[in-house]
Amino acid sequence: MNIDRLERLDACTWRLNPERGMRVPVILYGDEALIRAMDDKVLEQAANVAGLPGIVQASYAMPDAHWGYGFPIGGVAAFDAGAGGVVSAGGVGFDVSCGVRTLLTGLKRPAIEPVKTLLADTLYADIPVGLGSHGKIRLDAQGLDAMLKGGAQWAVEQGWGEARDLTRIEEHGRMEGARPENVSARAKERQRAEMGTLGSGNHYLEVQEVTEIFDAGSAQTFGISEGDVVVSIHCGSRGLGHQIGTEYLRLMQGAAKQHGIALPDRELACAPIESEVGQDYLGAMRAAINCALANRQILTHLTRQVFARVLPAARLELLYDVSHNTCKFEEHLVEGKRRRLHVHRKGATRAYGPGHPDLPPAFAETGQPVLIGGSMGTASYILAGTSGSETLSFASACHGAGRSMSRHQATRTWQGREVIDQLAERGILIRSPSYRGVAEEAPGAYKDVHAVVQSSDRAGLARLVARLEPIICIKG
Repeated sequence: MNIDRLERLDACTWRLNPERGMRVPVILYGDEALIRAMDDKVLEQAANVAGLPGIVQASYAMPDAHWGYGFPIGGVAAFDAGAGGVVSAGGVGFDVSCGVRTLLTGLKRPAIEPVKTLLADTLYADIPVGLGSHGKIRLDAQGLDAMLKGGAQWAVEQGWGEARDLTRIEEHGRMEGARPENVSARAKERQRAEMGTLGSGNHYLEVQEVTEIFDAGSAQTFGISEGDVVVSIHCGSRGLGHQIGTEYLRLMQGAAKQHGIALPDRELACAPIESEVGQDYLGAMRAAINCALANRQILTHLTRQVFARVLPAARLELLYDVSHNTCKFEEHLVEGKRRRLHVHRKGATRAYGPGHPDLPPAFAETGQPVLIGGSMGTASYILAGTSGSETLSFASACHGAGRSMSRHQATRTWQGREVIDQLAERGILIRSPSYRGVAEEAPGAYKDVHAVVQSSDRAGLARLVARLEPIICIKG
């Protein structure tokens, strides 16, 4: 990215002042190396978002930002319905409510080593993974609608999990305002056999070791210490979410024209929040959030079953579950006043700070656990929300490493078998149905995740708590 157009506010904060139709500035977060390495398209897309009706304060790009469909991935923007604000399916993404949940095993690394291969093989056998993967659960029409309304709460009621899990999930496991009737028959059909599946792409289930603690107090509250083994699950709403995104983007192109919204990019299709299309999308999108929450809950249940057989001493308590592809109706402080806004986070993690009323009491003093997935073979991180992030980014932080090259370029650079063998030499076991999928997700195809989380920490978006290194990765 050419940084000549940007004003540097501090070591990790950059500003593009309004120009050419922008209603608000663009704020980018990242150290100089990360900003320079970003594609110019990131700034172009963030500037386009800054010109949408009803946008509040700024259009933000997180340190892991890269260009996407409409909004940049790593983009955050809030809109005021009372000021003609819009909702955009491109500001949420196709994988609605893709997110991460982390489970505490209560074990240390030496307990894993004797059974590491068995654990990898059993997880791979029992966790459906890969493009179009199907699980053992088949939902009829009534069951699908109940799941779309109930989310993880529904899953627990069906026996896939424990009631105490719900206290450690955003929205307590169920997104209010879901409207299954706004989800098409095609979207529902795609999801009918996909509950309890990881899917493909950058989705994974990883067994990880806590290798470094940055904030001992928060780590103690989170229940983690150096040498601990944890399990992280990264996936979303599968085929249903993708279908919702595809269908509503098409509807929003017509709605934007109908309401006289000039789009600088057709991929930025949107509709007024209070319009029929806007409300229909929000109802469908919230149903997709519940689908993702239910999906991760079922995957947790399957993972617990595997550990019960292979490592009965493991307890697998849920630390937290948070999404990074959503639009949420939230209250935020803007210029000294509380305002209710629709906050789009596309490839950005909600990061509520200490004392936020929506957090479990256990995190009142530390702030929300912010779960950051690394690329395959590299570290992941646990951060904590800060009290200052609300005014910096509507309480948002990065979500992962962020791609530095396309999947096509990655497959021309690496061979999947070669990547698996190289990681095995480092003691990391990969299980995947697709060599091509492994090549697409090769560690070198992503940015330096440590630089990304350091920038988030230095900018005040979220506070570093712990570093996690992979032991086993079940990969789509």
